[in-house]
Amino acid sequence: MGRIWSDENKYRCWLRVEIAASQALAKAGMVPQEAADAIRDKGDFTVARINEIEAEVRHDVIAFTTTVAEYIGPESRWLHYGLTSTDVVDTAQALQLKEASAIIRAGIVRLGEVLRARALEFKHTPTIGRTHGVHAEPTTFGLKLLLWYSETQRNLVRFDAAAEELRVGKLSGAVGTFGHLKPEHEEAICAELGLTPVAIATQVVQRDRHAAYVATLAVLVSTLDKIATEVRHLQRTEVREAEEFFSEKQKGSSAMPHKRNPIVSEQISGLARVVRGNAQTAFENVALWHERDISHSSAERVILPDSTILADYLLAKTATLIEKLMVYPARMMKNLESTGGLIFSGQLLLDLAESGMLREDAYRLVQGHAMRSWKEELVFKDEVAKEPEITGRLSPEKLARAFDYSRQLANVDAIFARVLGAS
Repeated sequence: MGRIWSDENKYRCWLRVEIAASQALAKAGMVPQEAADAIRDKGDFTVARINEIEAEVRHDVIAFTTTVAEYIGPESRWLHYGLTSTDVVDTAQALQLKEASAIIRAGIVRLGEVLRARALEFKHTPTIGRTHGVHAEPTTFGLKLLLWYSETQRNLVRFDAAAEELRVGKLSGAVGTFGHLKPEHEEAICAELGLTPVAIATQVVQRDRHAAYVATLAVLVSTLDKIATEVRHLQRTEVREAEEFFSEKQKGSSAMPHKRNPIVSEQISGLARVVRGNAQTAFENVALWHERDISHSSAERVILPDSTILADYLLAKTATLIEKLMVYPARMMKNLESTGGLIFSGQLLLDLAESGMLREDAYRLVQGHAMRSWKEELVFKDEVAKEPEITGRLSPEKLARAFDYSRQLANVDAIFARVLGAS
């Protein structure tokens, strides 16, 4: 990913555009074929020479074309024929983004595969579901992973759409009017480069496309942040239902030898903030003065490399985090049972209502025992078994059924089928 955004590759992409343009214009009879072939065969550069010239002329495209012309010779008068700087820069940037997007897409796919595999592994592993950080009702660890898998699939769809919107070229001149070339020339050049011509432009490809792309990366890394945040919570000493892989020689603290800290998850959460911040800059780049200014250009030289590099890095980190995640089903069961059955209050409420008790009365009765069990650290299941208003309506078998977690998890297979299909 870093190579894609190197100066060397950037200028190689610029040269690809110049070569494609000269060849297309030669076929149209606007440029001599021998000149187009010379541009293709002799055109070259060194980054050092471009930098040397740019230091004097303070214009990167002029520095580039001057350097390439030195390699071509007399035929260089046909180089950059009919083009303006951004015809080359924006079209070449699309080539870079196409390369970057292929890598990111592979990372999203890999993360999805890891999440799917581990979701199936823990499909029926009971754990406590929490709302507001408080024990709610039983779920499975597989469902937690399946949720992330499903979100990752949505991210893939969003990313494909955003990447496709940036697979575009623009060679319509200084204000987008085709003052020197024709639309069919642009179409031919873009076809050679594997791009689609934009329907309309000013001097630049409109930056709503780039904003949507970076925003999509921001949503993507927010999912990774979400996963990492959950791992951080699960690794807390009081919870310890799962934790990051900790190697034999790894150390968690310079002062406390016992520490095993979720450093990878914290890295993911921290760097996701950078990409989300870059999205704001991408939004600011949409509004340019009249037919073009360059306020977006300097910002994009930071946010596009940084956002794609970070997205790639964080996808790899998250996939490895989940792949090597240490999971503790016994601790999950211990936590699930730690409140003495309080988490089944909702099922008990429904069973009492089904028995004929008014819901308001059932709620008052169950909540009273629940609050007392919280306060006095009693076993809720035992306390309700002593309550005549309950035992008079529910047999021992029905009462036991109210506290059976498998009853609430009976539809796990159906949820997996919804997400994964027949597989």
